[in-house]
Amino acid sequence: MFVRGIRGATTVEQNDKDEILAATLELWHQIIEQNGIVPDEIGGVFITVTPDLTATFPASAIRQLPGYELVPLMCSVEVPVVGALSNCIRFMLMVNSEKKQDEIVHVYLKEAMRLRPDLSKLTKS
Repeated sequence: MFVRGIRGATTVEQNDKDEILAATLELWHQIIEQNGIVPDEIGGVFITVTPDLTATFPASAIRQLPGYELVPLMCSVEVPVVGALSNCIRFMLMVNSEKKQDEIVHVYLKEAMRLRPDLSKLTKS
């Protein structure tokens, strides 16, 4: 078994609590589904937001999901680089898996697809 990192990102239109939570859940469900992950396989999740997203903690959406109450989640603010994509939520899941690196599906949604177009193309439909 290996520890694998699974990346993902999405964007929201505005700094709105409901929109941030909905976008977080959309990204979460895509990553979980496309990688066939169960809660016990997750070692921890790092969630970052760009400095313009202050309405809520994205982790609070995941903590409400049945089975994910004990998964370690940490929110942080992304480095404020000039010209970086705004209104962005990023994930890094550390998952125990038998999958090889090239079998991991990284998920980039909405405007965040610009961050890693090479990986965005790998997202299963």
